Amino acid sequence: MALSPFIFGCRGPSLGVQERRFFTKVQPFGFILFSRNLGTPAQIRQLCADLRAAVGWHAPVMIDQEGGRVSRLGAPHWFEFPPALDQAAAPQSERLFWLRGRLIAENLRSCGIDSNCAPLGDIAQADTHAVLKNRCYGSSLSAVVTHARALHQGLRHGGVSGVLKHIPGHGRATLDSHLDLPRVPEDRSRLERHDFEAFRQLNMIDMGMTAHLVFEDLDPTHPATQSTAMIGIIRKHIGFSGLLMTDDISMEALSGPLDLRAQKALAAGCDIVLHCNGQMDQMQLLAESTEELTGPSQMRVAQVLAQRPDAQPVDIQQVKAEFDALLGEFR
Repeated sequence: MALSPFIFGCRGPSLGVQERRFFTKVQPFGFILFSRNLGTPAQIRQLCADLRAAVGWHAPVMIDQEGGRVSRLGAPHWFEFPPALDQAAAPQSERLFWLRGRLIAENLRSCGIDSNCAPLGDIAQADTHAVLKNRCYGSSLSAVVTHARALHQGLRHGGVSGVLKHIPGHGRATLDSHLDLPRVPEDRSRLERHDFEAFRQLNMIDMGMTAHLVFEDLDPTHPATQSTAMIGIIRKHIGFSGLLMTDDISMEALSGPLDLRAQKALAAGCDIVLHCNGQMDQMQLLAESTEELTGPSQMRVAQVLAQRPDAQPVDIQQVKAEFDALLGEFR
């Protein structure tokens, strides 16, 4: 099965004829859903089934369901959660993050979604941009690692694969990378002891997402997503051997035509390009300019697919009751 190195979005709540034909031809590694795609549980299950039918296999379907502000699924059909940084201050925070992961997984699996763009390994700083800050799992190395590991274990207990983000660390960004290119001036030794160390301790997670920001002491020219030096640090110093995808390739932190952005990311060492907006002309441009997955990237894909977790049985109402009780004690 020859796959192309993409995760693509689609435009609406159902799959159009042109989209279906395109996905059948291009064979992306997977798909990502956003609010524009989501209605009822039954509708989402049908969309997931149609996406997989288009490619002819059980391709990964993922979502950004962090809980808190970044939640594509919400009431009345799905559980809701406080911002992660608030939850991190609770006395039994590690258990709460496991419960959070398990509850999120239950919601996703019930809709046919099997991968989640979480946990976050970014460490909140005093000046972390507001687009990220309260999504972080703590303001210390130990808190972030403990909480990220617990949430990831909860996801996998519920049969959902996690995506560790934003490697090698987005916590020092003072700009929103959706709109601008953040630059980090800290020296390498500080980054290795702190920011990168969080991801090193989480490097067993089998999928990861890069950060669109420049680390001036390491590569002052290229965003980490497109930097051979930074991908080398991710692979060697951080020791991340899993499947590495870009953050959304259409974000304004990156410059130049989309096809060149993708080519630079793949040449730097990313395995997969994430393209989220579902615009057909952009997806066609990307597909036409890129070869199919081969070599180490193909092997990492095979490893991720072989390690997909099965959901373990649990009384989900009991899980929800425990989560609410522990959170209620804190509040």
